[in-house]
Order: sequence, then C-alpha cells, then structure tokens
Amino acid sequence: MTRNPLFTSFAVAVLIYVGAIVLYDVMGAVVKHLSDRYSTQQLTIYRNLFGLIPAAVMLWTSRDWAAAGRPVVIRQWPLALLRGVIGVGAQMTFYLSLLYLDLATAATLVFAAPFFITALSVPILRHHIGAIRWTAVGIGFVGVVLIVRPEVSAVTWYAVLPVIAACGYATTSVTSKLFDAEVPTPLINLYYTLTALAGSVLFTLFTGSFSAIAFASDWVWLLGMGLAGGCAALCMTTANRLADPSSLSPFQYFGVPSSFLLGWVFFAEAPFATLFPGVLLIVGGGLLIVWRERRLSQAG
Repeated sequence: MTRNPLFTSFAVAVLIYVGAIVLYDVMGAVVKHLSDRYSTQQLTIYRNLFGLIPAAVMLWTSRDWAAAGRPVVIRQWPLALLRGVIGVGAQMTFYLSLLYLDLATAATLVFAAPFFITALSVPILRHHIGAIRWTAVGIGFVGVVLIVRPEVSAVTWYAVLPVIAACGYATTSVTSKLFDAEVPTPLINLYYTLTALAGSVLFTLFTGSFSAIAFASDWVWLLGMGLAGGCAALCMTTANRLADPSSLSPFQYFGVPSSFLLGWVFFAEAPFATLFPGVLLIVGGGLLIVWRERRLSQAG
C-alpha cells in the first residue's frame, strides 16, 4: 500500500516535536540543578548563548542557504525579533518556577500550552479547529490533571509562572508558521535566540543578578543546558513549520513521562504510580490526533 506523503510528513513532524519536548525536559532538569547557585537571569543568558550553537551549525551547513548567497536579513524580521522578546519572557518565568516547584509539576503546568496553541491558531493562522482537535487537547489535559492531582493547599502563585511561560511558548510556536517558506528554520531560530540573549543580558545588567561560576563542572552543565535548549527550539520550529501547530500540540503531553523520569532520577521527586491512569489519557489524546490525520490523508 502506498503511503500518503501528507501523513508521512505529519508523522515526521510528530517525531521531531516529541524529541523537542524531551530535550526541553532535559534542559529544565539542568536549570533546576543549577537554580540554587545562579539567578534566573544568568541561566537565561547561558541558555541562549550556548543555544546559538545548534542553529549556527545547521545554518552554516545548509546548501540551500549557501546557494542563495547566505542572506541574513529576512522580510519578516520584526516578527522574528518579537518572537525573541516573547521567548525570553517565557524562559525567565519557567526557570523561576523551577526554583520553587518540582520539575514534574512545573513541566506539567507548562503543558497548558496546547490550549493556547489551539486557541491562537484561530486568529493568527485563520485555522478552523474542529471538535476532534479540541477533544484531543481536553483528553490530554484531563490526563495531566490526574497526574498532578493538585491540592488547594499546595497551590501558590508560583504555579502561575509555568502557565505564563506556556502562553509565551505557544505564541512562538504558532507564529513560526508565518515565515516565508524559503526562510531557513535555523535562521529563524538565530533571530529568536540572539534577541532572547540580548534581552536576558540587559535584564541581568539592570537587576545586577550575576555571580561567578562556582565550579568548573558547572560550565559543562551550562553548555549542556544551552545545547539541549537550542536543539529543542530548532526541532520545535521545524515541526511547527512541517505541520499545523494545533495538530501537534496534544503531543506535548508526551513530555510528562520524561519529566517524571528526570525528576525521579535526579531529584527523587515523583513516584511513577502517579502516572496512571493519567498517562493513558495523554497517549489516547495523541493517538486520536494521529487517527484524525490519517483519515484526512486517506480522504485527500
């Protein structure tokens, strides 16, 4: 049986998207590890400084970009810079939350992003969001709630920070679809990361929240944090340009198991028994989207 290229492209986008989510969880674990020694602003600087490496390497080795004369100015540069401003705000609010919340809790609250992505796709991308997509997002979110099992006594204003970050991340995800097709994805990410780097440097200088690196090994952690974040952002933008962000958003819930695993291994935070039955609903929401996309590709 011949595979429909549209569904194959969607499947590739899903794999890249899930890879990005796992990398974001790895980055978050490193941020939490370092958050008691360095300020949120300082960690944001290193995240973006070292995060430039993956995008720069991918761009420099791009044959299409070289054949076009290696242009660095793009038509939609204001949008590219705006994404960086929004991105640095999302980074700082998420990193700050990791100082006060468990990794799994903070990462799970960020998974409010699928709601924002689905909602923002209507006014920004002019997409019609059908009942199946909304149902998939809803099923996944119920799964998240069952895993987190929030208690009123445990709710603090710090829990709002990941939700704010989720809104910022969702905005950058949806707007990545607005760039001209010929603009290389690594170039889009360089605009994003350079703007976020400049913003984090200015904010750090303004607040004076900067300290010397305490241990030589911390440089390795900082480099790993930046590379993981840079690769994650590159993968995320690539996936969102391959497929509709609202179709991909439910797969963000697949980051819940990886955040729990990292939190359990490195911080002894979460027992795996809490994953069930919520994780089944998360997987079910993703499979519902896969089923929908396969039906649409067969109908086309």
